[in-house]
Amino acid sequence: MRSIVDHACSRRSGRSLRALALLCLATLPFLLAQPAEAETLDGTVVDATTSAPIANATVTVGSTTVVTDSQGKYSIAGGTPPLHVRAAGYRREAIAGGDDASRAVRLTPLAPKALYLTVYGIGAPFLLDPALEVIQKSGLNALVIDIKGDRGLIPYPSALPLAAKAGALKLRTIPDLKALTTSLKAKGIYLIARIVVFKDDLLVAARPDWAVRGAGGAIWKDREGLGWIDPFRKEAWDYTLGVAEEAAAAGFDEIQFDYVRFPDAAGPAYSQTSTETSRVEAITGFLREAKRRLVPYNVFLAMDSFGYVCWNRNDTGIGQRLEDLATAVDYISPMLYPSGFQFGIPGYTNPIVHMYEIVHRSLEECKSRTAATAVRYRPWLQAFPDYAFGGQKFGAVEIAKQVKASNDAGTVGWMLWNPRNVYSTDDIKPEVANDKTPAKR
Repeated sequence: MRSIVDHACSRRSGRSLRALALLCLATLPFLLAQPAEAETLDGTVVDATTSAPIANATVTVGSTTVVTDSQGKYSIAGGTPPLHVRAAGYRREAIAGGDDASRAVRLTPLAPKALYLTVYGIGAPFLLDPALEVIQKSGLNALVIDIKGDRGLIPYPSALPLAAKAGALKLRTIPDLKALTTSLKAKGIYLIARIVVFKDDLLVAARPDWAVRGAGGAIWKDREGLGWIDPFRKEAWDYTLGVAEEAAAAGFDEIQFDYVRFPDAAGPAYSQTSTETSRVEAITGFLREAKRRLVPYNVFLAMDSFGYVCWNRNDTGIGQRLEDLATAVDYISPMLYPSGFQFGIPGYTNPIVHMYEIVHRSLEECKSRTAATAVRYRPWLQAFPDYAFGGQKFGAVEIAKQVKASNDAGTVGWMLWNPRNVYSTDDIKPEVANDKTPAKR
């Protein structure tokens, strides 16, 4: 630009110096206003195994995000590589740019099969080591790790000032979050950060102005005696989203929000009028804000739901309406524990006797309701003793039936929930390859 201005101002055509100065001043704003031409990256996202195009893959450069069309094609401008690409059912990738960015981006299929570890389990060798042994010997490939647990504890040295103020850092079972992710990923393990959102007694104590209230204005407590954050309080969202960003920056592949809902109880009072519409807007709004905040990290976004959310056409009174959730996340993880289906499902009133049907039919119901979206399902399955129908043990047979039901429904993997974090190769067996025969029911 300087050479153009110099040239214009140095020409001699009989004009006065004053006229030349005016010409230079008139030309300069126009030249300054010309935007630098943004590089446009064009390409196709395909399955690395089949070379089939992948629709609805997310492609990100800087803060700009697009999704691929039905032919797997994308065109994105406004930033410089690296190019970040992810699609549900595949490993995420980062492409350096240049010629690679305009050719086919190949994503490797991945169906996470996970065990769950609490804030305590991840730091206890007598729980962590058997879990890693099961992963190695039984063909699993993922871990769900509490990064913000059910009681508000954050087990790593978070830099969030409010975490220290709330007393959330008093239990340190992960001395270095980045070192943990690096060591586990070196074993080929897909990492999911479970983050409890609105159930947070510690945060309520630190910020009572954000709390769900009860009769007479007192802080409301749930059946466990724990306080909850009012989901309508958008100013409270930043704390949990800050935890999510720290987990994403440390290398987790996926952020999974649990208790991203209103309390399932009558009586609580909120800062806004609670209606189905307002509840759905609050929960979906939180998830969309999380999606926006996590764009730079190219992580998958997931949320947990009640099992009956698969069947209820309303929001189940908690702000979780399936069709709306499907627009905000990559994965929905319904908790399909047979013991949790106290009323059964249509045609099957005893969920323990019909655990295959509970899992399979619930997933089919979910899929049919959200078929027009790109969301995928990865359910939570029961790996703990029954508590509602006689106390039956859930061992190898029961787990295998649920896993088969999930696989038959075409989910992107599955996750086993055991709150005690006790896992054994006696109960969790390698899957039988290419087994398409119906499970014994």
